[in-house]
Amino acid sequence: MPVTDDADKQLLQNLNNELGKYKTLIIAYSGGVDSAFLCATAVKLKEINVTGVLLDTPLMKRSEKDAALRIADEIGLDLKVVRFNPTYIEGINTNTRERCYICKKAMIDKIKEYIAENAIEEAAIADGLNLSDKNEFRPGIQASNESNVVHPLVDADFTKDDIRRVSRAMGYSFADKPSSPCLATRIPYNTLITFKNLKMIEEAEDFLNGIGLEDCRVRLHKNIARIEAEPGDFPTLVDKREEIVSRLKDMGFVYICLDLQGYRTGS
Repeated sequence: MPVTDDADKQLLQNLNNELGKYKTLIIAYSGGVDSAFLCATAVKLKEINVTGVLLDTPLMKRSEKDAALRIADEIGLDLKVVRFNPTYIEGINTNTRERCYICKKAMIDKIKEYIAENAIEEAAIADGLNLSDKNEFRPGIQASNESNVVHPLVDADFTKDDIRRVSRAMGYSFADKPSSPCLATRIPYNTLITFKNLKMIEEAEDFLNGIGLEDCRVRLHKNIARIEAEPGDFPTLVDKREEIVSRLKDMGFVYICLDLQGYRTGS
């Protein structure tokens, strides 16, 4: 579907100009709206070679990986899935405040390793960072900058709202896809990250998604599940209270609590 708004046309032209600076582009792809939109735009430019690299880690929900694969197929992306387990890295496994920085650095190094192993020449690594991200606490941005990762969406002046609006106008299925940061963000700093607690969180969120809560988080506090959901979803949580308690206890949680402040990022 074509974009008809003049301002959005200019944004797309800006992005095409930025992408056209590169002969070969390796895009760090997660299946989120930002990296998906960047990849979808890049693959339409015949003069550059574009590959998306999806790092398959225990910190990524399986449902998110499945969605990323579907979206890659939708946009015709040449996608490479690379297995990567950062939970053995000091500072990540212990969930320090530097976790995001350390993890982003390790992820970029893994992509560089992929480039070297496949003898890809003159390749730039790009990510889906946009102007809106700069207003949030994101230590990973520093790691990206230090590793010379390029940010075409920033350079083209795209905000998150711009990306969603233009994606919607172009008919992409992911235009309104909720954000889904890594599972480690559900665990308080200085709490050990284990496969067990990652699995508990993932199963609990998948269950809540399945009963109609599209945008929610399950924050882990020792044996407590603190559920964050949109206030409009509170009636559903109350109505299904017994089922939710039963299922989450089966997953290993002892106490199940609803956070009355509702869903919010960085909590």
